[in-house]
Amino acid sequence: MVQIGFASLELADIEKVILGEKVELSDETKRRVEESFNFLKEFSQNKIIYGINTGFGPMAQYQIEASEQIQLQYNLIRSHASGSSNYLSKPYVKASMLARLNTLSLGYSGVHISALEVLANLINHDISPLIFEHGGVGASGDLVQLAHLALVMIGEGEVEYQGRVRPTAEVFASLGIAPMKVSLREGLGVMNGTSVMTGIGLVNSVYAMRALEWSIMATIMICEMVDAYDDYFSKELNQSKKHAGQQEVAGLIKEHLDQSQYIRKREQQLYVKLSEEKILLDKVQEYYSIRCVPQIAGAILETVQQCQKLLVEEANSANDNPIVDVKSRNVLHGGNFHGDYVAFEMDKLKIAITKLSMLAERQLNFLMNPKLNSILPPFVNLGKLGFNFGMQGIQFTATSTTAENQMLSNPMYVHSIPNNNDNQDIVSMGTNAALCTKKVVENTFEVLSIELVTIVQALDYLKKTTGLSAQSRHTYNNIRSIVPTFVEDYPVYRDLAKVKQHLMEHSPFAT
Repeated sequence: MVQIGFASLELADIEKVILGEKVELSDETKRRVEESFNFLKEFSQNKIIYGINTGFGPMAQYQIEASEQIQLQYNLIRSHASGSSNYLSKPYVKASMLARLNTLSLGYSGVHISALEVLANLINHDISPLIFEHGGVGASGDLVQLAHLALVMIGEGEVEYQGRVRPTAEVFASLGIAPMKVSLREGLGVMNGTSVMTGIGLVNSVYAMRALEWSIMATIMICEMVDAYDDYFSKELNQSKKHAGQQEVAGLIKEHLDQSQYIRKREQQLYVKLSEEKILLDKVQEYYSIRCVPQIAGAILETVQQCQKLLVEEANSANDNPIVDVKSRNVLHGGNFHGDYVAFEMDKLKIAITKLSMLAERQLNFLMNPKLNSILPPFVNLGKLGFNFGMQGIQFTATSTTAENQMLSNPMYVHSIPNNNDNQDIVSMGTNAALCTKKVVENTFEVLSIELVTIVQALDYLKKTTGLSAQSRHTYNNIRSIVPTFVEDYPVYRDLAKVKQHLMEHSPFAT
């Protein structure tokens, strides 16, 4: 059970909830939220407070009569439930709901406790509101996407439950869930924040780290395949450059290569005596896509780590407007809903993971081309050359998918378009940035799937499986349990989809 407390949500908690662990509101959380609600209810008497007795956005100059204030919140929710395109899959929705629940739990929103109770029920019953991809500009937060969440919270709209799309009211009735009680500003309090872009971003960052791990695993297996020298990953070499990510990646690779029978030591091969050969047949150094992995993947690792740090901070922040500060007995107007931190991190992350897909594609190209690797048949073809095609067709998919990533890696952060009658004159586009990054990450798993199938085919051709490091052997066996060794050509697309799913669901270094 994950306790929802005061700014204490960790990345591990988010992963647990996505995988099905339930959440619980602590007594302290309930007390804090109720105190905030009661203070706002009292404080708002005879004052002009945005979103309680005013319109919204550029319509804020219009006062709302007391008799219309509750309906105002319903109008906001219903009018902004205007998303389109595909709806988000369950992990991204659940992470978004958790981020919103945690934000509301801080006691800065002045919402009724029922808002938190409904969110907890949605998470704990594995109910996924239909939240659409298109609609948010990232300031005032994820207005359209969160409107679809709020629509479900008031018992309207649709949800995915037990594998079917069903009316919210029907599901709530069957489970005895009471809708959110709208009393003051619950519509604005739920909608006016960054929780959807943050939720998508957090899931992206988890998958990004996993993709990086698989890329490192692929590098380890290729090094064993080509009898690489071990000094590329040595402590001495990599500590001479002062980047923690590079050192961590190099250390991980070396840890596993030390168990392999196929890795050479340069001092035993080239430093014993001067070769009499004028043209050296053995490579003195491997291509950059092999020996420069610590430098490439190290930068990516640090980017993913920084992204996770800032997104966890965002999930633990008050990111709506206005902010209800019980301690200072005040209501403060500002722009905490602005999604710049998330947008910028998503753009950096998608650039980093695009580079990871480029690394996988270049390593794949090395395996495909006998003029580069000098040890494998063209396209790692285990059949009859010219008659069979091996991995030839699959390479096209990897190349085109990598090219799409390169296009998608252009930043959304600088694509602000003023809207909302120029009230929102500069926006973050954080939700779009998170969704583009989601596509880049998923694409990268497709390229990695193709690379790993090619690697195990190559190891079989070379008959180099018995001397592999323990983790390489484990990976080989896992991939082979999905795609057995093949000589004859067959439609491989279903197996590639299974490999992609395996990579996304498992870490190669899990104990």
